This record gives sequence, C-alpha cells and structure tokens, in this order.
Amino acid sequence: MEQKKILIITYYWPPAGGPGVQRWLKFAKYLPDFGWKPIIYTPENPSYPLLDETLMKDVPENIEMVRTKIWEPYQLAEKLNKSNKKFKAGQFDVGKNQSWKSKLSIWVRGNFFIPDARVFWVKPSVTFLEKYLKENKIDTIVTSGPPHSLHLIGLGLKNKMPELKWIADFRDPWTEISYYKHLKLTKSSDKKHRQLESAVFKNADITLATSYTDAENFSKAGANAVCITNGFDESDSSEKAEEQKNSQIEQAFTLSYIGVLEQLRNPENLWKALDELVKENPEFAADFKLKFVGRIDDKILQAIENSSLKNHILNLGYLAHGKAVEEMQNSDLLLITNFPNDSSKGIIPGKIFEYLASGKQILSFGPDKADVAKILEETQAGKHFSYQDTETIKMFILEKYELWKNGSLRENTQHIEQFSRKNLTKQLTEVLK
Repeated sequence: MEQKKILIITYYWPPAGGPGVQRWLKFAKYLPDFGWKPIIYTPENPSYPLLDETLMKDVPENIEMVRTKIWEPYQLAEKLNKSNKKFKAGQFDVGKNQSWKSKLSIWVRGNFFIPDARVFWVKPSVTFLEKYLKENKIDTIVTSGPPHSLHLIGLGLKNKMPELKWIADFRDPWTEISYYKHLKLTKSSDKKHRQLESAVFKNADITLATSYTDAENFSKAGANAVCITNGFDESDSSEKAEEQKNSQIEQAFTLSYIGVLEQLRNPENLWKALDELVKENPEFAADFKLKFVGRIDDKILQAIENSSLKNHILNLGYLAHGKAVEEMQNSDLLLITNFPNDSSKGIIPGKIFEYLASGKQILSFGPDKADVAKILEETQAGKHFSYQDTETIKMFILEKYELWKNGSLRENTQHIEQFSRKNLTKQLTEVLK
C-alpha cells in the first residue's frame, strides 16, 4: 500500500535546539509507522536562538527535505540592542528591566513585523509551494507556529488551492499568549494580528492545539480545533534511565529547572521560600542544590545569586537534549513555570512530559485551574501552585526532602502512556483521515 504524503511546513528543524523543534520532529519519526510519508519544508538559512546537533539522530533516514532561503531582520535588531537576541525565542525584558532601547525594539517588533519577523518568508514560500504541491501530488499540509507567519503560508496556499487539506498547528496561542499584551501594539496593529488569526482559524480544515483549554478557546474563535498534546519519546527515556543506573548519583537534594526561564515566568515566591528554608533549616541547607539546565535570564540569576541561595546554585547552561534528559533523571524535584495570568492556563509546557517520563516529582507554577494542574493530579506526579503561595510551597518541599532523607522518595510513572510520542502520532493520523 502506497504511503500518503504530508508536507510539514516548520521553521524549527534540527540542528535547531529547544522545545519548538521536537513536536514535528517526533511526529515525522513515527508517521511512517502509520502509513504516512512526511516531507519537511524549512528555511535554508534560518536564524536559530539555540542549536542542538544531537537531535539529528531523530531525523528519519532518507527523509525528503525541501528548503528555500529566508530573510530575517534579527541581525539589524541585534545591532540596535544585544538583548534583542531574546526575541528569537519569544523573550524580552519587562517592567523595570526595560531600557529605552528594549522599549523601542519591542514596539518595532510588534508593529512593523506582523505577525513576526519571519513574515518575509511568506510570499516566496506560497509561490514556490503552489508549484511544488501540484507537481508532487500532495493533498495534506501542516503549518506549525510560532512563528505564526508560517500559518500565513498555509492561508495563502489554501486560497490558491481550496481542495488542499490544511492543518494549522498552534504550539502556542497567537493573540492569547501572555507576552502579546507586552508588544506595545497600536490599535491598527492589534486589529491586523486578530484579523489574520481569525482568517487562519476559519480557513484551516483543522486547527491543532497542544492543550485542552487552547482547543476550547480556538473553537470559540471559529476554528475546527482538536487537542493533541506534546509528549515524551520512550526511546529517550529508556536510554537515559539505563545511563543513570550506570552513573554515580549525586548526594544532594536537588531541585532542577530544565529549559529557558524568562522574566514573565519567574517564580519569585519560590526563591523566597527556598531562601527562608536555607536560613531556617541548617540540615536542609547542607543537603540542598538548585540546578539550572538551559538559558536562565541574567536578571533572574543575578537576583538569586544575591540571596542566601548563592552557594547552592549549579548553573550548567544549555545542554544537548539527551544530556538535559539525563539531568532530569539526576534530580529529585523538577520545576516548571507558566505565565501567571488566567489567559495562560491552557499552556502546557512541552518539558512536562519528559518530566513525567523521568518519574520525578514536579513543582509547578502558574494560574489556578491550569491544564498542567489537571495533568499532575491525574498522574499524581507533583503539585501546582499559584505565584502567591509561599508557606504551602515550603511545606511541599520539606515533605519531599524528609522522604528523600529517609530514602522513601519514590518515582512515579503511572497513567503517562497516553503522552508517548508514538501514541500521540497515532492520534494525529486519526485526525488526518
């Protein structure tokens, strides 16, 4: 039986690092098992914020790649202000940390590049792909955003080829994401963002969401929305678990944050709780380690280093994905943070699924009634807190510390098989029918 062809239009692809690349990399890895041939369309010369060559091992052998050149204005932006490098990963300074250069750069980013700085790739891609799709008899395409400019490629192709089946995959929301309100948009720019988003929702055959709440919100906005969450790859987890058995486990009670930590998701109440625990409990202070793996905002790190936690920090910086998974295994508690406002309760950070696969207890921060809280409750893998909690956080950490001290802090991986990448790919192929 001949495989069906699906063209995946994605900005992020190995050697890009970070969570954005892994969703469709893993789908592409398992799609052939279910009768689909993935073809990848991606920029020839992208400006990635992070690189991770080790992810190349997951790229299917002999996968068909289609590339065209892209022009991005980030080099110009970085000359204006070095902190503009954060824009590539959707980060920027907020509040008192904003200089006049940061404010100007954010205003330019929000009002001149709609929906984002990859918008210059849209028209040439539509022209190129219209011809490519007809010549190669492909009837299903996927656009993955952010960057949401890629959805405009899908919209342009759908307008030219109405019979084309188009799946718009939103790894994060567009106008409902927390940093949207920080973009300093004019009324006309805000209107344009919302009009484009609405056009995508109404014209895509299916809109994929990565969380339950986002799917509900997209449906209310006119989309034919389906939720397929991110997940964990069992092959990654089993490899790292085996390596852990053969390695020496550090004798410290370790709380780890894996990934990018930005100012909008900074759990200041956690740092306060840990600072108090270190001061109040000498035994805890002797055993405690705070480990960062990834890119931590320099202003967050500076604030922590100015507290009693200074001598407890281990900052490993960005590590290849496999090494990052290994560091999860070598931890006792894993930290995950979300934006604090209610509109973000539907965001499920991709790393939570690898956290689940590690079996370690998870300490989560975000708005009340968040989708993350639902997952943690269902899997009994940890606890979710608001950004106002302090005393309850201290109690939770001390409880886990006492269990660790007594050798009773057990791993838990129940009810997580639904989030394996292979099972999620099976769900995807049901949607593609």
